[in-house]
Amino acid sequence: MHKKNGPSLVVIKGRRRIGKSRLIHFFASLQAQGRLWDFAGLAPEGGMDDQSLRDHFGKQLASQLNLPPFTFTNWTDAFDTLSQHIQSGDIIVLDEISWMGSHDPSFVPKLKDWWDKQKFRITTFLCGSVSTWIEENILKSTAFFGRVNLTITLEPLSIPESYQLLKASGFQGSDYDAYKLLSILGGIPWYLEQISPGQSADDFIKALCFEKDGLLVLEFDRIFHDLFNGKGSSYKKILCSLKDGMQTLASVRKTIAFPPSGTLSTLMDHLVTAGFVEKQELWSFKTTKPLKQSLYRICDPYMRFYLKMISPQRSKIDLGGFQNAPLSNMPGFEAHIGLQLELLLLQNKKILLKAIGINPADVVANGPFRQFKTTTKSGCQIDYLIQTTTKNLFASEFKFKRKEFGVDVISQMEEKLRVLKVPRGFATIPVLFHLSGVTSNLSTSSYFYRIIDISDFLES
Repeated sequence: MHKKNGPSLVVIKGRRRIGKSRLIHFFASLQAQGRLWDFAGLAPEGGMDDQSLRDHFGKQLASQLNLPPFTFTNWTDAFDTLSQHIQSGDIIVLDEISWMGSHDPSFVPKLKDWWDKQKFRITTFLCGSVSTWIEENILKSTAFFGRVNLTITLEPLSIPESYQLLKASGFQGSDYDAYKLLSILGGIPWYLEQISPGQSADDFIKALCFEKDGLLVLEFDRIFHDLFNGKGSSYKKILCSLKDGMQTLASVRKTIAFPPSGTLSTLMDHLVTAGFVEKQELWSFKTTKPLKQSLYRICDPYMRFYLKMISPQRSKIDLGGFQNAPLSNMPGFEAHIGLQLELLLLQNKKILLKAIGINPADVVANGPFRQFKTTTKSGCQIDYLIQTTTKNLFASEFKFKRKEFGVDVISQMEEKLRVLKVPRGFATIPVLFHLSGVTSNLSTSSYFYRIIDISDFLES
C-alpha cells in the first residue's frame, strides 16, 4: 500500500455500520511508529453551513493537539495547519468525508492541492457511508486520477464470520435461532454485537425491533437522514416499492408514480452503490448476454425487514404494544423470516457455489431468476439459478421452517422446471438448501442433485 518514501492515499467505502472506522483503527494499532490523526465529518442538520463544518474540523484538530479550538476561514488554511503538525509515519483519517465537503464546491480541489504537497511517508484514509459521493468526487474525479493507491469496499460479514461474532458476543441459541438473527441483521458487525450474554434470540429481536426507541426501530430514519440529506423521501419510496420482491424499473416507476424522466434510474443507481439494492440482470441461456429488462431487489436484510415488519407496526411499537407479546403472535413473522433468509443466502453466493460443488470460474451467470409470463410461456421464479460453461442450469430452492421437509418439495420444484424455457442441449439440475432437516423419503430420493443443510455454513 505504501510508496517507499512517499504518501499513500486509501479510499474505504461501505454501508453504514459496516466497520470502516474500526478497520482503520486496527491498521493504526499495528503500526510501530506514527501518530493517528482522526477527523470525522459532522452529520447534516438544518441550518448547517460550510463554516460550521470547518469549525468542527478545527475543534477536532485542536483537541488532538491540546490547544484551544481553531477557526479556519477556508479549507486551505485548515489542511495547511494540519500539515504543520504531521510527521513521517503518521496516519490521517477523514471519516464521513462527504459531510465535510457537502457545502463547499471547492472542498475537493483544496483537498487535492493539499495532498499534492505531501512529501512525508504518511497514509491518508478517505472514507464514508455515502458511497455515491466518494465515487463521483474522489474515485471518478479527474482531480484524484492516479492518486488513489488502494480502494477498499467493505462487504457484510459472511455467514460463518457473522456466526462467529454472534458467539463472541454471548449468543448460545440453536442453529434455527442463529439464522433467525442473521436473516434480520445480515452481516453487519455493529448490529451483531448488540446481543448480550444470556439473551434469547426472540428477546433480542423484540428489544431491537419491536420496543419503543429500539435501536433498529430508529436506525432506518437515521440512515436516510445521514446518507441522503434532504432527499430521503424519494429513496424510501423506491425501497418500499421493492419490499415485496423483485421489480423492473418500469414497474417501480408506476408503483410510486414517479415522473417520466431519467432521474429514477440515477436514484436507483445510488441505492445500488449504497449497498441497499442489487440490480439483477436477466440473461439469455443461449447467448449468455444480458436481456434488455433488469430486475431490482432489496439486498440488505435489515432494510427489507424494517419495511415489511417494523414500519407497518410503528404506531403500535411507540405505544408499547409488543412489550409483553411473544414474537410468535406477530402476524406473518415466521413466514417473513423465510423471505429474509433468501436475502441472507444470496449475500453469500460463494458459499452456495462451494456447497453445490461449482467452481466460480465455470459460472456464466447466476442470481435469483424470473421468467415473465407471455402468450407462449408461463411465468416462474427460481430462488437462485446458476448457468455454467457446460450448459448446466442449477436451480436452487431455499426452504426455512421449524419442521422437516418432505417429498412434496419435489413436486413443487418439478412444476417450476416444467415451465422454465430451456434451449435444447441444456440440463436443469435441482438443488435444495434447507435448515430444519428433511424426511428419510426425501433424503433417499435421487431427485435433487444436492440436498444441503445450511447449518453446516455456520461453522465452515
